[in-house]
Amino acid sequence: MKAMIMAAGVGSRLMPLTGEIPKPLMPVANRPLLENTIKLLKKHGFDQLICNLHHRAGLILEHLHSDQYRDISLNYSLEEELLGTAGGVKNCEGFLDETFVVISGDALTDLDLSYLLAQHQAKGALATIALKAEEQVEQFGVVQIDEQGKILRFQEKPKASEAISNLANTGIYVFETEIFEYIPANQFYDFGQQLFPFLVKSKAPFYGVPIAGYWCDVGNLATYRQANEDVLEKKVRAEMRGTLSSSEDGGLVLIDEGVKLGPEVRFSGNVVIGRGCRLEADASVSNSVIWEGTVIEKGAVLQQAIAGSDCHIGAHSIIRPGAVIASGCILEPGSDIAPGAKIFKPPGGALGRGEPG
Repeated sequence: MKAMIMAAGVGSRLMPLTGEIPKPLMPVANRPLLENTIKLLKKHGFDQLICNLHHRAGLILEHLHSDQYRDISLNYSLEEELLGTAGGVKNCEGFLDETFVVISGDALTDLDLSYLLAQHQAKGALATIALKAEEQVEQFGVVQIDEQGKILRFQEKPKASEAISNLANTGIYVFETEIFEYIPANQFYDFGQQLFPFLVKSKAPFYGVPIAGYWCDVGNLATYRQANEDVLEKKVRAEMRGTLSSSEDGGLVLIDEGVKLGPEVRFSGNVVIGRGCRLEADASVSNSVIWEGTVIEKGAVLQQAIAGSDCHIGAHSIIRPGAVIASGCILEPGSDIAPGAKIFKPPGGALGRGEPG
């Protein structure tokens, strides 16, 4: 069976972390998001895959060439200019020549794709959306369905007070090949803004299926941290890499291979430490995610923060809640990073500082 992974997006809401890495390769519990997506597809019998690529495409290609995917047929569609969600799928029309699934490359999920496909086929649908009930709908497309699951209305990213339902579009779809008749070629075209409202208006057999299981749209920095915590707490069936132990206050700490810990290093809450990191004496890390190769010097403190790969955080620095340090940054000893600040490394090597939030 065939499926498409949407992997072309720039990931602007995840900046500065996505400046040098595409969001499907962002590590969650020390494994790339894309790895979880491919394993989920394979579990449900989808062994012929295609990915659309744009931002940092070479890094995704390098990852997909690893031996762990040797038993899966992997294909690629490079977009020199972004074509939008529906436009990107249209660009793969030659490959997607049977009923197929589309899944977002920046989602962490264990949804039952076999059930979704069975519901799609039972209803004789042209298009089917996997839906998930969400309390906060402002960042999602939401739908209203009738008793049979047919979509009556589609609303893209509504204000909470104006939302027609709490059923969120997960970015996981099943399509028949006839869907290509509704998507213009060689132009930017979007599912939520254009295709789906048109399917509703034209009364096409367009259905939504509420799905049990875990789903997290890893679309911003807050949900990225949450996804890491959820894997540690086993709220989602996803693999982690490293050794899991308890922190001093009963949280969970995942430490990958090659990590060096100095004396009196303290962990609290849920913490993820990537491969090859070094934490020196008296460093303190709470509710934070640290990517591989990062050095945290003695006495430095990270609180509810994210640090990218190969950072160097100077002695006795304080990284306050919500702060994010881009890969490759070097912080001088005694640095005090404000809550919600985004520290990035622009061309030329000097540190840049974004507004909190």
